[in-house]
Parts: sequence; C-alpha cells; structure tokens
Amino acid sequence: MTRTVNGRTDHVVVVGAGLAGLAAALHLLGAGRQVTVVEKDDLPGGRAGRLRLGGYQVDTGPTVLTMPDLADEAFAAVGDSLYRRVDLIPLHPAYRASFADGSSLDVHTDGETMADAVEQFAGAAEAAGYRRLRAWLQQLYRAQMRHFIDANFDSPLDLLTGDLARLAALGGFGRLDRRIGAFLKDERLQRVFSFQALYAGVPPARALAAYAVIAYMDTVAGVYFPRGGMHALPQAMADAAADAGAELRFGEPVTRLERSGRRITAVVTAKDRIPCDAVILTADLPLSYGLLERRPRRPLRLRHSPSAVVLHAGTDRTWAQLGHHTISFGAAWRTTFDELTRHGTLMSDPSLLITRPTATDPTLAPPGRHLHYILAPCPNTEIGPPGAAWGELGPRYRSRLLSELERRGLHGIEAAIEEECLVTPADWLGQGHAAGTPFSAAHTFLQTGPFRPRNLVRGTSNAVLAGCGTTPGVGVPTALVSGKLAAARITGGGSRRTSARPEGAAR
Repeated sequence: MTRTVNGRTDHVVVVGAGLAGLAAALHLLGAGRQVTVVEKDDLPGGRAGRLRLGGYQVDTGPTVLTMPDLADEAFAAVGDSLYRRVDLIPLHPAYRASFADGSSLDVHTDGETMADAVEQFAGAAEAAGYRRLRAWLQQLYRAQMRHFIDANFDSPLDLLTGDLARLAALGGFGRLDRRIGAFLKDERLQRVFSFQALYAGVPPARALAAYAVIAYMDTVAGVYFPRGGMHALPQAMADAAADAGAELRFGEPVTRLERSGRRITAVVTAKDRIPCDAVILTADLPLSYGLLERRPRRPLRLRHSPSAVVLHAGTDRTWAQLGHHTISFGAAWRTTFDELTRHGTLMSDPSLLITRPTATDPTLAPPGRHLHYILAPCPNTEIGPPGAAWGELGPRYRSRLLSELERRGLHGIEAAIEEECLVTPADWLGQGHAAGTPFSAAHTFLQTGPFRPRNLVRGTSNAVLAGCGTTPGVGVPTALVSGKLAAARITGGGSRRTSARPEGAAR
C-alpha cells in the first residue's frame, strides 16, 4: 500500500504556484482540504511564467501543451474543466523539422497525414516503418502510464507489475536510438523521433527506449497552444483554485518552515506565518531540501540535464519557412550530445528550437509585429561554463546564434529585433535552479521511477515534494502528474467531484 502522510491534513500549504503546485492544490481542494498557495512571484506559473517586453507578451517556459487531459484532470477534481477555461488551438502541423541538407518535414500528429508526409519525404518503406513506430509508441505509452508515470513509488519492488514485463517485451530497456532505428532507416527521421531525449537530459544513444514515450506525446497524442499563450494554463488553474476556495498569496517568498519534531507546523513567508497540517513544496530540490533542513541519502550525487540559452525576440517581420515550432537541425548529431553532456562545451553545429507563437495567436504581439522564441541547448553549469562566465559569454553567444540563423535563411533577423530578452544559465541559477538548468535532474536509469528523488523526504512526516525534480519527472504533463501524486500522498488519492467536459472539447 502506498505511503501517505500521517495525522491531520485538514489545512495544506502549497509552496509554489507553478503547474505542479496548482495541480496539487486542485486535487487537494477536490478531496475537501483547505488549501493556501504561497508564491514568491506576483503571478502564477513558475517556469511557465509571463514576461512583458513593450507590447509583446512572452511565455518564459514551455511553448506547447501536450496531453491536455492530464491538465483537465486537475480541473475536474473541483468540478471544473480545462476546456471551459482555456481555448486550446490544435497545431497542424505540430512542428516543422528543418535539416542541414536543405530538406524539411512537417510533423503531423494525425497518423495517415504523417505517413503520407513521410512517404513524400523519404519513400514508401519509411512510411511503413513510421506506421510500425507509431503503433509501438502507442503500446509503449499504455505500458508506462499507469504504473511508471502516474504512480507513487515507495520501493523499487513497486516496479514488479505486469506492465514491467510488457515494457521489457516492447524493448523499453534497450537504447532509444537503436529502437527508433529498427523502424526508420533515414537518419533525418531518426532525429525527429529521438531528439526529445534531450528533454530528459540523456543523449539518444544512452537513453532508455522507454523515453520514446515523450515522442508519443509530441507526435501522436496531439499538440495544442492555448489562446493567450502557455501562461493561460497556470492562470486558469489559479482562477479555478480560487473559485474552489483556495487562498492564493502572491509576492510572498517562503523564508523558513517551523517544525515540531518530524512535523512541519507552519510556513513562514516574508509577510506572515501560516500554520498548517501538511505542506507541499514545489521549488527546485536544493531549495526544498534547504527549507526542510533534510535531504535524502543517495549513493551517487544527482546528475542534471543540460541547460538552455533562450532569446525572446519581438520583431518587425517574420520568415515564411518558420512554422509555429521549427526544429532547425545542424549537420552534427552525436557530437552535439557529447558537447552538451560530456565535454561541457557550446554546440559547434547547433540544433535549435524556434517558436513563433504569433503564427497561431497574433494578439501576443503589437499589430504587424511577431514574437520569436529561440532556444539553444547548452551545458549546465556543473560541466560547462559557470554562471559568472555568462555575463560576458551571453552577448557573444547571442550574436553567434543570430549569425547562424541568418546563415540558415532567416535573413535580416538581427536588424528586425525591436524588443528582446536573453536568458542564460546564470539567470536559471538566479531563479534557484540547480546547475543552472530549468530541466532539473537528468533521467538516467538511476534517476528514473523509484530511483528518482522521491516526493517524501526522510525525517519529515507531513511534507511532500512536487515538480520536475521529483516523481515522475521533467515536462508539462509530468509536472501536472507530480502535483496529483503529491496530493495523493496527503489524501490517499481520489477526489469527491467529477469532470465536466463540454460538448466538442478538444481531446
């Protein structure tokens, strides 16, 4: 039986109003708990925040929503609905892949549309391989979701379910690149279905094939963009929580936790002392462990994912070859991952994510203007340049990225920028993210499932962790699940209310 918090849990304080904290709050409210959410920033969202640059409204974190029913599950806990609160726009295509040889491929989540695109791109044999890959991804997701993703672990023995055998039979414990290569021979297509391993902090050559489940979310389950930007999701979750009775307190950083023996008795902010029966902490792990004055025993120190440099650019023009999302691959591949995860150097031939949210929602920029989000993976500060180096390195790397984009066909991009914000590992460090990465602990085998930092911490009986550093891991869907799992540690699972999906809502 899964462990839960002992004693009274009538009033729960959730520290952090990011996606994990808000999901936890909604599930707690649905189970009848009194909930107070305290957040250091003036807005909800956490990593999914909002930045205003002149007349541009910038999402500071995730750029798309996959698996929206996981978000709806949190709303449903209080009898509400994501689909009533947020206008979700399906992205067709989900993204565009652009390659160094000049070819490009629109990636669709509809199976037949994508098979046709693959056939035109690489031939009938690759289209047949794609269909087999798609079926495998669907089986992989079904084998993982209930017992490996949406599950609390108290011991590695919790893995011993029928789904473990099914996952093994599907090749989930082999290497990701080899498994994708068994379906697709075209190296460009292999990249399309394996680059997602970088989200998990592990190169495809070293990642478990089980992490192809991220490709399932990106290329099969559907990709959506909320009207008003990704920040519309945490804002809607905060509104739903407030309507369901939560107290939301913004602009209140937590300074310490009061305890009596093994129990937290109050959360102390810069403004107030809030007595509580239990607490959910959603900050990055070092901050949460610091507040608890406890940390788990681990035989090996945590390894962190690569970081990213992000350039938010408001421009007076755009470029027709860009989709809403464009993955611009360099010619290099394996060496790129070695640079990011082993050598600690900047990519010599970068693969970049370029997001153009105004392609779907022009209201995010002034009339006639465009918003571009340029993300370049980079080493974290444990193995790469330290935070202090980025004061000088950041502007130079910005110029280097813009020159590379100019070379790849975004002519005049630097001159087109009217408003901008450059975010580097130094900024992630300043926000409290360990190793200067917003992607937290890497998903190596020994940092996955029951081996990932757990959401219960030894020496404290009524505190639970949530967020991407703990179970189940990094990403919007998993952050939402982590909040649900944290709430279940307090409530024992289950909520008293049911979903209310309106007719015709997106799935």
